[in-house]
Amino acid sequence: MDTASIIQIAIVVICSYLIGSIPTGYIIVKLFTGQDIRTLGSGSTGATNVKRIMGKKWFFIVMLLDAFKGALPVILTILFGTLYKDIGLMPVIAAIFVILGHSRSIFLKFTGGKSVASGVGTLLALNWQAGLTIAVIWACITWVSKYVSLGSIIALALAPAIMWLLNAPIAYVIYSGIAALFVIWLHRENIKRLISGTENKVR
Repeated sequence: MDTASIIQIAIVVICSYLIGSIPTGYIIVKLFTGQDIRTLGSGSTGATNVKRIMGKKWFFIVMLLDAFKGALPVILTILFGTLYKDIGLMPVIAAIFVILGHSRSIFLKFTGGKSVASGVGTLLALNWQAGLTIAVIWACITWVSKYVSLGSIIALALAPAIMWLLNAPIAYVIYSGIAALFVIWLHRENIKRLISGTENKVR
């Protein structure tokens, strides 16, 4: 691998991680309430915890901003990246580091959210049909069950199969599997609460 390739990979990794690290939910709660969202509710900086503190309107605002944050580095890499373009590897690297940044933000001492909205944003950028399908599945399960966590877990778990059925590049299918495992792992406490019947429902 030549120097130019190493530089391109480094730029994608660093920029994607830093964009992912922008703590949308933390910033909004801090600006409008003066509180640290990490000390409230579940302690997550994601949209669901923002909803508990600021209401449904802000849930959707943060969710959309996080999805955009997830999509942006992937889209930029697709448009301007030249390395491994034939197998779609560089957009996948961007996607991995943006969701890593969201859940382990350098600006919040490596805390953050559970990467659902940002993860769906990356999937929309990689393959909009797959991303839209996953978003609809999430919305339907969440609406029926009233559990955001359940909708997130099931929708992301189905992502690799949906990518594969839509004939996405193998790199995208593998990434979907990695993202699903990562998001499910971040929801491990929610899974325990779902099993015990103590998980909070959305209202």
